[in-house]
Amino acid sequence: MNKSILKAVLTTTMAVAAVGSVTAMPLVPPYDERMGYDQYPSNPTMTDEVTVHTLSADFALWSPRAEAVRVNVYRYYDDKKPLHTAAMTLDAATGTWQARVTTSQLKRQRTFYGLFYTFEVKHDGKWLAETPGIWAKALSVNGKRAAIINPDLATPQGWHYDRSPFTGCPTDAVVYEMHHRDFSISPTSGIEHKGKFLALTENGTKSPLGQATGIDHLRELGVTHVQILPSFDYNSVDETRLNEQQYNWGYDPVNYNAPDGSYSTDPYMPETRIYEMRRMIQALHNAGLGVIMDVVYNHTAVNDDSNFSLTAPGYFYRHNPDGTYSNASGCGNETASERAMMRHYIVNSVKYWATEYHIDGFRFDLMAIHDQETMREVSEALHAINPSIIIYGEGWTAGDSPLPVADRSLKDSAYRIPGVGVFSDDIRDGVKGHYSRQDDCGFATGKRGLAETVKLGIVGATLHPQVNFKLCSNAKAAYATSPIQVVNYVSCHDDLMLTDKLRASMPKATEAERQRAAKLAQTIVFTSQGIPFMWCGEEIFRDKKGVHNSYCSPDSINAIDWTLKSANRELFDYYRQLIALRKAHPAFRMIDADDIARNLVFDDTADELLISYSLHNHANGDSFDEIKLIFNGSDDDKEVEVPAGNWTILATDGHINAGGLGATRGGKLRVAHRSATILAR
Repeated sequence: MNKSILKAVLTTTMAVAAVGSVTAMPLVPPYDERMGYDQYPSNPTMTDEVTVHTLSADFALWSPRAEAVRVNVYRYYDDKKPLHTAAMTLDAATGTWQARVTTSQLKRQRTFYGLFYTFEVKHDGKWLAETPGIWAKALSVNGKRAAIINPDLATPQGWHYDRSPFTGCPTDAVVYEMHHRDFSISPTSGIEHKGKFLALTENGTKSPLGQATGIDHLRELGVTHVQILPSFDYNSVDETRLNEQQYNWGYDPVNYNAPDGSYSTDPYMPETRIYEMRRMIQALHNAGLGVIMDVVYNHTAVNDDSNFSLTAPGYFYRHNPDGTYSNASGCGNETASERAMMRHYIVNSVKYWATEYHIDGFRFDLMAIHDQETMREVSEALHAINPSIIIYGEGWTAGDSPLPVADRSLKDSAYRIPGVGVFSDDIRDGVKGHYSRQDDCGFATGKRGLAETVKLGIVGATLHPQVNFKLCSNAKAAYATSPIQVVNYVSCHDDLMLTDKLRASMPKATEAERQRAAKLAQTIVFTSQGIPFMWCGEEIFRDKKGVHNSYCSPDSINAIDWTLKSANRELFDYYRQLIALRKAHPAFRMIDADDIARNLVFDDTADELLISYSLHNHANGDSFDEIKLIFNGSDDDKEVEVPAGNWTILATDGHINAGGLGATRGGKLRVAHRSATILAR
């Protein structure tokens, strides 16, 4: 999430003044780090605050500075008075409050299933507002109360046999970022459950002109993973008014361990959102697609009234010396991952999603707000569950932080966080132009001086003897120990998507010329070493009408118009063949930096808008001995000298086919303007 988005989210999520709010305070005794997570109550995964037995339920809440804590049990989500309120008892050794409630204490209630609960903490002589706690796994509408559910009702048939279809290395992945509502809400989608988790369970959906949409479209395109924008419970969409036009990306977290009800068919039924999200994941897995979840542990939607603050005031956030909230997120607060319980919360929350929802990867929003040790523990814990799980994040913050720079999970510190990747803003800005200046061009649109920056992206930000890092625009040194640590992209949900960027930076060009630039840009990304990533709808030249920050824009801006697939079918087929080419040739998917330095050799073109290089030696076990790639970012055709040999033409003049487009003997070849030529022998 970039700064402009965060500031805009702030205007909608921070204007909250609830009864029972507390004054922000710095970390002071008796918040003792010796009360560590290994001493938290009996459940070592720390994901339950309620354990249901036949006739009783045990409740637990960590709040070592509380003067008193009580738990309220409700029959309905909107009852004004609880069925029962139980005082909780403190275990001083762990800072944990505990209580057991039995059915005999509840009025004519024979089971705990279907009930709701909240906690109240007494702090500085005052009872704070009710909270579902920080570990609620099932929720009432809008997440105000935690729910006690029958897990069988939240479990699809065959769920226990569901497994990730992806067993490769991160560089084998092709990631497609999408928002639930964007993907299916348009009437042109042919999807019944528009804007819902279930949209991705529907097979055989078609556009009005008969093109495949939905999950069939993803299969046809050939991507390996979908990255879904935040799907946990967030603040800005009122689940009681889903018949009204509401939209948000979801970067305003409330409850981290339960799905958001707006994507379910019935947000009033706590089991439904869990069941339907699992059904979506199951359907994607059955289609051969992994699921990467966008997670936002770096801040919460509100400050004093967040579930963290209402549970353990002052502990879970960083503060300035004067006691105010620090704000590296740009949203009014930032969480303190370096503290034992916050670190353990993040690690065990992602473990919960990986085990209980079978999530195949995680994208960390503003990851540099988290300390490196936390991300190392995240990587270790998740890879123990699934060795092929994919972890990456934004290697930057949106503002300064009390966390020392040396401890932040920055892009430049990727080498210190094994198994965790970072987004390459180098290849992004080098290929299409700077993200914040809409009229700025990049290599693919004719701007000189960016070849070295693009080359940095091509080698996956690893050390390479032919890349002059001093001439690169962003990073001035290699920052990845392996290309598995680099996510290459030209656009995502943030800022102008590629279609709008090309229209802004090429105002006099035809749509055909812009699509040539799009093909060149994506060819660079998808043939570079690292993990390729794209934003939904770019393959059919979707736009967002020039809106940079569409986090709360209406469907008229964000929805994918599926008629574009017919209008731009040739572009879609180019993307499809480009992905097929990458998947067919392991030379594009090396995992060792030394292999890249040895097998990837740049040619000296003496032209700032011409990049030429070869992948040699059957790189990474490829069937071809040599693959030559030539990128021409200029307005003019170029003539290049190619060594004599029996070459198969894989791409030329805006056309591509993984099976080949013909043959050439080499020699002097024309590389068309603003296009890629790919040859193999």
